[in-house]
Amino acid sequence: MKIKGLIWLEEYIDKLEHKHQLSQQEVREVFKNQPRFRYVEKGAQEGENVYVAKGQTEAGRYVSVFFIYKKTGWALVISAREMK
Repeated sequence: MKIKGLIWLEEYIDKLEHKHQLSQQEVREVFKNQPRFRYVEKGAQEGENVYVAKGQTEAGRYVSVFFIYKKTGWALVISAREMK
């Protein structure tokens, strides 16, 4: 899967930082460090499904990032959490 870039919505950024203690930078690092992608479920819009990227940050944290893969090749980040 080729990700052209990340799309951020303020509501999801706040959730990442306050609920899951993850920064936008850490999420970017997961995508940069060759994560493994897995299909999660069909999205609300045809051709735009939900996926998870599992990978590691530069500091060594293992993180799962949930996103909607847009038809344009961009990823709309909707959640992320540290793997246990």
